[in-house]
Amino acid sequence: MNRRVVITGIGVMTPIGDDLPTFWHNLANGVSGIGPITLFDTTLYDCKIGGEVKNFEPVNYFKVPKDVRRADRYSQLLMAASKLAVKDAGLGNFETVDRDRFGCFLGSGIGGLKSIEDQHTNLITKSPSRVSPFMIPMMIANMGSGLVAMEYGLRGPNMSIVTACASANNTLGEAWRTIKFGDADGFIAGGGEAAIAPLGLSGFGNMKALSMRNDDPTRASRPWDKDRDGFVLSEGAGVMILEELEHAKKRGARIYAELTGYGVSCDAYHMTSPTPDGSGAALAMNMALKHAQINPEQVDYLNAHATSTGLGDIAETTAIKRAFGGYAKNGLAVSSTKSMTGHTLGAAGAIELAACLLAMQHGVLPPTINLDMPDPECDLDYVPNVAREKKIRTAMSNSFGFGGHNATLVVSEFVG
Repeated sequence: MNRRVVITGIGVMTPIGDDLPTFWHNLANGVSGIGPITLFDTTLYDCKIGGEVKNFEPVNYFKVPKDVRRADRYSQLLMAASKLAVKDAGLGNFETVDRDRFGCFLGSGIGGLKSIEDQHTNLITKSPSRVSPFMIPMMIANMGSGLVAMEYGLRGPNMSIVTACASANNTLGEAWRTIKFGDADGFIAGGGEAAIAPLGLSGFGNMKALSMRNDDPTRASRPWDKDRDGFVLSEGAGVMILEELEHAKKRGARIYAELTGYGVSCDAYHMTSPTPDGSGAALAMNMALKHAQINPEQVDYLNAHATSTGLGDIAETTAIKRAFGGYAKNGLAVSSTKSMTGHTLGAAGAIELAACLLAMQHGVLPPTINLDMPDPECDLDYVPNVAREKKIRTAMSNSFGFGGHNATLVVSEFVG
């Protein structure tokens, strides 16, 4: 359990960039990736905005073009982000790595929603015989992880964790745990989501979870703001390369940071609402701090879950106060990058951990944009609207999901 775990590669596919320089430039400059949905006609929908990955060409990331047609968009995004992370880590085609000890933990909150829709349409409007034989492997939430492992011949532990919007943090945390336990030397880990589809938009819309700022999409996602009216549905993928320290050093890998803490808990309260007293989320944060062997005052930056919902933003603020005590209001910098990316659901944790790593690298706190009039119950330092320079040695990232799932990660400056 003393094995140290480091992050050596990052890959992102997001509404604000599909390469690290663009992603970071837009984060640091408060650029929103939200706009009118173009993936389908939204005429009949109350919500018409979302965070799409622009100009995505999945064929660029698959060896065989026909395999693109046999993969749902969430798997395509995961494959793309995985390839970018592998390239960033300098792993090539894994020729010099023991593939029996390198695994994939890639999660998704929903999986192949569009594939379900399309094939159900074929069933109803045509006949059962017209349902694709690829429907099942396209829709299941573990297939992204399976496809990436097949791409590189990785025979180590493979798993897809489905904990709604906490999925990516859980896959990263369980990869960390598996490496520390000694059952693997490295992982491709993260999450992907592609729920901007008629069912996704109507389902979230009818439960009154989405922002309806159709006429002002770039200002729709506004965590902690008094006038927030819901989250913005987005798609994307975030993937990290995690390695045991000596494994990374042996191959001369560049190290972004050390993954030092992981906390997981459950609210055990409600299907979609967080517990108002923040106790469940605070449990996860406290566990992550304990594993990282640090005091709350040693956390320089917290990337919050903060989706721009009425109950959620207040509950997380309460949870942060519960976990950090007086330091929550006197020293801790907190921000929500969902104000720019929207909510990528099962991909959010990995995309936001990427934001933490780049913030550490550049010494800049990404802002919470659109925070014009803070909710009186949300009274922390949320780095409003403009990025801020700050040395970041330790960062925390929260992800919370429907069902009461809480997952928190801590990354620390690598010290050899």
